Amino acid sequence: MKLGILGLPNVGKSTLFNSLTKAGAESANYPFCTIDPNVGVVAVPDERLKLLGDMYQSKKVTPAVIEFVDIAGLVKGASKGEGLGNQFLSNIREVDAVVHVVRCFEDANVVHVDGCVDPLRDIETINLELIFSDIEILERRIAKTGKAARMDKSLAKEAALLEALKAHLEDGKLARSFVTEDEDELALLNSYNLLTYKPVIFAANVGEDDLADDGAENAGVKAVREFAAENGSEVFVICAQIEQEISELDEEEKAMFLEDLGLTESGLEKLIKASYHLLGLHSFLTAGEDETRAWTIKIGTKAPQAAGKIHTDFERGFIKAEVVNYKDLLEQGSLAAAREKGLVGMEGKDYVVKDGDVILFRFNV
Repeated sequence: MKLGILGLPNVGKSTLFNSLTKAGAESANYPFCTIDPNVGVVAVPDERLKLLGDMYQSKKVTPAVIEFVDIAGLVKGASKGEGLGNQFLSNIREVDAVVHVVRCFEDANVVHVDGCVDPLRDIETINLELIFSDIEILERRIAKTGKAARMDKSLAKEAALLEALKAHLEDGKLARSFVTEDEDELALLNSYNLLTYKPVIFAANVGEDDLADDGAENAGVKAVREFAAENGSEVFVICAQIEQEISELDEEEKAMFLEDLGLTESGLEKLIKASYHLLGLHSFLTAGEDETRAWTIKIGTKAPQAAGKIHTDFERGFIKAEVVNYKDLLEQGSLAAAREKGLVGMEGKDYVVKDGDVILFRFNV
């Protein structure tokens, strides 16, 4: 999974990025790296992996990972080259979802680019820049498709879609509110990589005092939640400054620190939960002496396609999947014991993989 982090300058975006990627480094036995100054790979915390890895005494435990892409703060006119402009917007066109950091805290020492804190105005500023950027992409596509459509009538449908989509954006609307049930058009929409077509998770960045009640009394957070509900987006409340402090601690200290703050989970855990929910994802597991590993798939994925996540040969030569729930496996202490109790199912091609399934694939190529 790849998530792009964006927002105005001075909203806590880079603080959040730095703390999330640092937290991922500290909390996971995973050989990850920072690919370049604004890309970081974070291991998804998953207690099931540790328990299974201990049970099998696995040589290697490999978590699922999320890649975070942090771009420079956007300002009004970014799509026209103001600030650092469009050169950075192109970096997040390939992401699965956007994490939009919104400032919901007052601090006289941190200057707001528009003079005062107003989360909805800030969201609108960013959305307009993304709309302008998407229009530019569509205009280039229209110019190319328009010429080709004169020679190839099969492209006329796409040309009409592009024009309708451009008009929709010019009306100040986001691409994801464009309605079509035509499967060909939906496939084209997905292929354009429009920023305003991507799912959004709002990170409402609050002061420490608003963290314990999850921003319930913060007017800015309330406004962001209402906006998100109307637009099919997720919201999580975070204090980027606190996240930075958490990222410096080991697991035991982190648990005590969160407890002192009246919290049950870190911002990273909140974000992962929100992103998995928004994108309709969950994980199945493979376990053994060599490696215990988590694999992220779409909810509703069938066994052969899940096998294909591991290797294309597994999908091509799929025969059966030997499936046990991770809790049952841990309780029994071994796959053989779980089999004896009738807790292991031999599943075929139509089996829909569930979250927490531990699977051994049988295949032949």
